[in-house]
Amino acid sequence: MHQLELRNITKTFGSVVANNNVSLTLEKGEILSLLGENGCGKTTLMNMIAGIYYPDSGSILINGEEVSIKSPIDAFNHGIGMIHQHFKLVDVFSATENIVLGYKEEGRFNLKKSAIKVKEIADKYGFIIDPKKKIYDMSVSEKQTVEIVKVLFRGADILILDEPTAVLTPQETRKLFDVLRKMKEDGKSIIIITHKLNEVMEISDRVAVLRKGEYIGSVNSKETSESQLTEMMVGKKVELNIDRTEPKDPKDRLIIKNLSTIRDDGLPGVRNIEFTARSGEILGIAGIAGSGQKELLEAIAGLSKIKSGTIEYINPENEEIVNLCLKSPRQIRDLGVRLAFVPEDRLGMGLVGNMDLVDNVMLRSYEKGKLDLLDRKTPGKLTDQIVKDLEVVTDSVNTPVRRLSGGNVQKVLVGREIASVPKVLMAAYPVRGLDINSSYLIYNLLNEQKENGSAVIFVGEDLDVLLALSDRILVLNGGHITGIVDARSATKEEVGLLMTKSVVVEEE
Repeated sequence: MHQLELRNITKTFGSVVANNNVSLTLEKGEILSLLGENGCGKTTLMNMIAGIYYPDSGSILINGEEVSIKSPIDAFNHGIGMIHQHFKLVDVFSATENIVLGYKEEGRFNLKKSAIKVKEIADKYGFIIDPKKKIYDMSVSEKQTVEIVKVLFRGADILILDEPTAVLTPQETRKLFDVLRKMKEDGKSIIIITHKLNEVMEISDRVAVLRKGEYIGSVNSKETSESQLTEMMVGKKVELNIDRTEPKDPKDRLIIKNLSTIRDDGLPGVRNIEFTARSGEILGIAGIAGSGQKELLEAIAGLSKIKSGTIEYINPENEEIVNLCLKSPRQIRDLGVRLAFVPEDRLGMGLVGNMDLVDNVMLRSYEKGKLDLLDRKTPGKLTDQIVKDLEVVTDSVNTPVRRLSGGNVQKVLVGREIASVPKVLMAAYPVRGLDINSSYLIYNLLNEQKENGSAVIFVGEDLDVLLALSDRILVLNGGHITGIVDARSATKEEVGLLMTKSVVVEEE
């Protein structure tokens, strides 16, 4: 008897079929990975188990009995809890207050008693948690711990984790996996939605694969390979090698000296930053989320307030040294310094949802006058090339961007900047949330920019990719540089330690 079984689950949103006749099982004390390309229906399927959506047809069985899960409360009553990618916590509350929020217990509510229970759960599985600590004082991994303990506090036996390692350091990921193994030993069953194939192989017992909303099959982790899983995901063989070449004739392109910035809220951004970006080279930037990556790139692009320091750009056409601190964002862009920043809200920054693909590609040239507005032929060809190179799924280049899936919107955003043949390309989180096939298309395009002589600055979340793609890696923590290492010889652990290394801040 399976602990959880889905039979012929179908879910549609209007004319879009998110899940079509999906059947899969979860055994007691098993870690199951759920794989699939962007938009294949993984999260939708899990949201039906968690009570956020209700299936149009099909059935859900727990321990052999059919159940109806119409809300998250129903899911908890059946021992199911989901930890979402974007945490649902109240910042001004403590860990314990968040964990017990909305939880009904008999008799008078006792926060001290609840804090003791929270500590017992943490000690049992090896979590490190301070029940009194406020959420706004916590790191990403601490917040994730609160979310996991929250569902355990409610008695969950089946846990669903959506992209749990997306923003964790290697050390934090290892701790999480240790905790998950202890849960498994205790008889808990776990489903992990993830894009990271190496982690799938390490932590899961079995892998279930979805493709275009349909269940393709499941395999035992010990009996499969990354290439086989990728082929199951996309329906064809995909080359999973990043071909890193040696930099050819590298020349200094950006020289950053003693750079400090001020954030929009008046607090310090990055502080005393010094490094050089070279042509024909990929400089990776690593750091826990919020370590200053955004502030650094926005300073170079002219989008944030600079407190002190200089950003020197050496123009490859005449070797002239230009101080970008004295230039407007438009002037910096015209010099060939381009920023492709992929935020969580892709349409909130960089693209206009109601405009079609061609118009969004043309946005970069609107300010130059009426001729560009009348000429849609050249941007149209460019858009066709972006759609072809990045395999953008769209009916036509005249489709409004808002009708595209999140991953395809992202391809347009990144492709537009790459298509401009920049001298300096800053790509921040270009594969955020993309499936493995789309990610490798982006990696190959960044390599092409390097081969063409661009200075590429790549901010990524996956350390394995940063180490395989970059020539050098700059590590940020708390707005400071904690180290710059050779990506060919550095280890994941070395970079992870630099990501958590504390910096002594001198009083100014």
